[in-house]
Amino acid sequence: MLNAPAGLTDETLAAALGRAWRVDVDTLTYRPVGFGSHHWEVRTVHGDRWFATVDELELRRHRRDEPLDRAYDRLRVALAATVALHAALDGGAAHSTPARRGRQRSFVVAPVPTVDGEPLCRVGDRFGLALYPHIAGESFAWGDFPTAEHRWAVLDMLVAVHTAPADVRRHAAVDDLAVPHRDALDDALRIGVPDCGPYSRPVGELLAAHAASIRRLLDRYDTLAARTRACDDDRVVLTHGEPHPGNTMRDTAGWLLIDWETALVAPPERDLWNLDPGDGSVLTAYADATGVRPDPTLLELYRFQWDLKDLAVDVDRFRRPHTGSADDGATWEILRGLIRHLAAGDGARPS
Repeated sequence: MLNAPAGLTDETLAAALGRAWRVDVDTLTYRPVGFGSHHWEVRTVHGDRWFATVDELELRRHRRDEPLDRAYDRLRVALAATVALHAALDGGAAHSTPARRGRQRSFVVAPVPTVDGEPLCRVGDRFGLALYPHIAGESFAWGDFPTAEHRWAVLDMLVAVHTAPADVRRHAAVDDLAVPHRDALDDALRIGVPDCGPYSRPVGELLAAHAASIRRLLDRYDTLAARTRACDDDRVVLTHGEPHPGNTMRDTAGWLLIDWETALVAPPERDLWNLDPGDGSVLTAYADATGVRPDPTLLELYRFQWDLKDLAVDVDRFRRPHTGSADDGATWEILRGLIRHLAAGDGARPS
C-alpha cells in the first residue's frame, strides 16, 4: 500500500511490537510495497532489523456485516498454518522468538511467533500485526514471470507445499469458494454506488456500462463453484493462494515465498491456474512430481475467482467513504483495466 493506514501511529505500533515480541524499537520506516497489507522496516536499539506487516481488518472482511473478530481469526489461522509449514519444511527448526536471530532456512517466510506463541497480535480493534525476519534480497512485481527459471522455482516450492505433512493443514481454514465482498459487488450492480468519495460516480458509471459482462462471469463462477462443492475432493492440500512473482523473493540462499495471509486448504489448482506458460509444461511437471493431474475445470474456477475477488474488493473500497488518496487512485486504475479486460473477453485474465 502506498499510504500508512489512518488511525495507527508509530507510537502505537512500537508499543505493540514491544508488548508482543519484546522488540525495543528505535526507528520505524514505512515501506510502500505490495498492495493489500501495510509494511514497515523496524530497527531496534540493538541494531537488529525486522519487517512488520499490518492488515486492516475491515478490508479483510468477507461481508460488510462480518465481525472484525472473524476477519482477525481468518488471518490468524492462515499465519498459524504458515508457521507450522515452515517448521515442517525446516526440519522442525522453527524460530520461536526474536531472540533467535538466524535467518530461517526454509523458503517459507513465516511470521515470528509472539512471546505467547501466536502468529500475530491484535492492535486495537482494527488492525492485525505480524513480525517477520528482515530479508535482504531481490523483490519482484505482480505480472507474468520474468524468466522461465523463476516460474520453475515457484513450481518447485508449490510442490513442496502441496506435499508437506498433512498435519499442517489442521491449522488452516478450508476454502469455501465464496468471493470476498460479493455482497458489495451485487449491491453495486443492483442499486449503484453511493456518493461517498471522488471515485463513486466513475465507478458506478463503469459498472453500469459493463454490468451484463460482469453478471455473466458471476453466473459462470457460481455454476463451477456449485459443481466443486458437490464433489468429495481427496486432493485438497495447503495452498498459498497468491503465488505470483510479487509474492516471491530471491536472496543469496535461493528463492523465497512470502505473504501467506491467504493460505487455505483447497484443491491444488488454487495455486496452479496462473503458473503454466500456456503449453502445458508446468502442469505436466506438477502431475509428474505429485501424481495429481490438474483439473481444467478447477483451473478455470480459480482463474475466474481471482478476477472476481479483485473486482469485488475494489468495488467495495469505493462504496465506502474515500478521499482520493494515492491508494484510491491506484485501485481505480486497476479496476478500470480489469473491467476492460472482462468486457472484452467475458472471462478472466490470461495467465
